[in-house]
Amino acid sequence: MPQYTPPLRDMQFLMHEVLNAVEELKALPKHADIDAETLNAVLEEGGKFAAEVTAPLNLSGDAEGCKLDKTTHEVQTPKGFKAAYATYVEGGWPSLSGDPEFGGQGLPILVNQCFYEMLNSANQAWTMYPGLSHGAYEALHAHGTPEQKATYLPKLTSGKWTGTMCLTEPHCGTDLGMLRSKAEPRADGTYRITGQKIFISAGEHDLADNIIHLVLARLPDAPQGSKGISLFVVPKYLVNADGSIGERNGIHCAGLEHKMGIHGNSTCQMVLDNAVGTLVGAPNKGLAAMFVMMNAARLGVGNQSLGLTEVAYQNAVAYAKDRIQMRALSGPKAPDKPADPIIVHPDVRKMLLTARAYAEGGRALSMFTALQLDKMLATDDADERQDADDMVALLTPVIKAFLTDNGWIATSHCMQVFGGHGYIHESGVEQFVRDARINMIYEGTNTVQSLDLLGRKVLSDNGKKLKKFGKLIAAFVEEEGVSEPMQEFVNPLADLGDKVTKLTTELGMKAFGNADEVGAAAVDYLRIVGHLCFAYLFARMAKVALEKQGSGDPFYTAKLHTARFYFAKLLPETASLIRSARAGLAPLMAMDEALF
Repeated sequence: MPQYTPPLRDMQFLMHEVLNAVEELKALPKHADIDAETLNAVLEEGGKFAAEVTAPLNLSGDAEGCKLDKTTHEVQTPKGFKAAYATYVEGGWPSLSGDPEFGGQGLPILVNQCFYEMLNSANQAWTMYPGLSHGAYEALHAHGTPEQKATYLPKLTSGKWTGTMCLTEPHCGTDLGMLRSKAEPRADGTYRITGQKIFISAGEHDLADNIIHLVLARLPDAPQGSKGISLFVVPKYLVNADGSIGERNGIHCAGLEHKMGIHGNSTCQMVLDNAVGTLVGAPNKGLAAMFVMMNAARLGVGNQSLGLTEVAYQNAVAYAKDRIQMRALSGPKAPDKPADPIIVHPDVRKMLLTARAYAEGGRALSMFTALQLDKMLATDDADERQDADDMVALLTPVIKAFLTDNGWIATSHCMQVFGGHGYIHESGVEQFVRDARINMIYEGTNTVQSLDLLGRKVLSDNGKKLKKFGKLIAAFVEEEGVSEPMQEFVNPLADLGDKVTKLTTELGMKAFGNADEVGAAAVDYLRIVGHLCFAYLFARMAKVALEKQGSGDPFYTAKLHTARFYFAKLLPETASLIRSARAGLAPLMAMDEALF
């Protein structure tokens, strides 16, 4: 069975030595009393919960899956899931970063992000049940009426109830402008909603007393397309005036999807049959309100692959140190054994270091962005809020797509390290691969994220958001450019920054002539920007490690080795990506459809 050790040392390194999170948070009135000891203690306990409570259920939950009673429409989750969720609620974990007004602990999102990375390493399928509740909470917190907030937020904050997002329909996925679900107004101010939704994660389960669905539907007079979508809150059980649970609402699970991975999570086909719902936000403005939840989910999905990358790496390293096969080409490294441990072989090390670098780089980017979220939500300074908002907007598609692409690469590499044993269920690593594959698809495919980055987040504002990130890089390069030991990190970072600027200008000019040029270059472009983010953060990590390596702590030595590997072996990918992006539209569209 796979094992998991929470990467607390690396999280603390990033939090306290690289990002200086406590100082940054203390400058925000909401977090003025925060201290390093509190952050460390919360993460230590959170790591224990992940490793000891949910991780042991991952392999068995995958094998068992969920079961639907088609008579009652109730879903039974795998053995142990319900008890683990009860422990999660009793421990107060759902409320970590919640608003104290609704029972939350008011801790930084940064802490919650780290906690959820550990939960995803331990058991992604289980983590999706409480994970989606955060998005529902955020959407209602931002756009709900006072009555909706009073009714739902305390229960979502405590974890007594969970939440979902009901977007996709059988005939439309990402193109939500085609959705057909209808909402008919009633005299009492509520709506009767009818329609079908598919691929609804955690749409039905036995973990919580009630499930709060956020549903997109059309009003009778709604305009066509995405401008005619409204958002409704539709509880599984209606809620009485005193807050108690009432009668069953007209929404139920009609079927469970049979999936490649995340078997322990119920992916539901939901039917709404005159379900009672209330409007969230303004009529026909539902997509804007739902984007609060969708963006939270996109950051969460990136975090899922980060978690899988870490746990796959840990298990592959342990296996590589123990498994003996063949001799090193340069001669025996373990002459007392019949063969050498496979970790001596260069390509095995390359696969392991790739996973390690993608885990450490992904964690740095995830935590950096979470800190920007904390600033955006808690600062009193309008300029600081706008800068943080722009940074989060720019980095959200990068986190979703780059981290999930890397997670697929890393988990596949780790399965390869296991050889034939990696293909066997008991090793656990093949599950990480299967679970990682969905993360590149849902919450907007990675191509959609790439189009969002290049089209909406970069070209639409003439690169304003990208330039703000570029200023951070430029300031770091100027500060460290005189340091001889930093040259191996600063020079390639500065070079890539210049190339990204030139490429962005070139693609913008092409897009003026033909908008399809954006689609031709977007996936390559996002991966290039992802590497720019990693290069910046690895350079910052290397700076600290160089300063601390004299302490004798092997952590800093390992950090420098990983950073050097990243710059030498992974960052050069950008050269071919830039060339591919510049190749443009013609090679993709020249062939007639009939020839395919």
